[in-house]
Amino acid sequence: MKSINVKGTARTETGKKATREIRKAGAVPCNLYGEARDEKGLPVALSFTATQEELRKLVYTPEIYSVNLNIDGKECKAIMKELQFHPVNDRLLHVDFYEITESKPIVMEVPIKLNGLAEGVKAGGKLAASVRKLKVRAPYTQIPERLDIDVTSLGLGKTIKVAELKFEGLEIVTSPSVVVCQVKMTRSAMSAAAKAEE
Repeated sequence: MKSINVKGTARTETGKKATREIRKAGAVPCNLYGEARDEKGLPVALSFTATQEELRKLVYTPEIYSVNLNIDGKECKAIMKELQFHPVNDRLLHVDFYEITESKPIVMEVPIKLNGLAEGVKAGGKLAASVRKLKVRAPYTQIPERLDIDVTSLGLGKTIKVAELKFEGLEIVTSPSVVVCQVKMTRSAMSAAAKAEE
């Protein structure tokens, strides 16, 4: 997995008024969650801000990254956990990060890539991906940039489900019954099949 650098500034004011001022200034309120817990056992967040510019390269991309966070000179490794966008103008409103270590497994969505020319496509069908990403669990050092799936032997009208997939060093968290991709019947494939029957 690639990594990306993001600089932030710690913040002490966390109310609605302070949050509005931060956004007005072109920055984004962020939280970093890690091992820290309060007396009730709930996660304690480190609140900070980052500029829209700093976050753009991380947020507006189909790729996944681990993040080298630098908050007022203090560095840590994290992943982006949750995003909030404005419902009307799609402006980034808030980002939650989760601190990671080399040994502790994390759950992350990884893009899939379908490789090969499916048998069903050769027969006139159309290959369609039902999902773009799969959730996996592993230490972040073992999580790849994408999951390669070979579709060469996929026949007409056939599907590949999560249950059929295996990736070394990764546990797939997405439900086993989820369809990843399928070769759909097209009109030309149907007519070809009908002719073959005749």
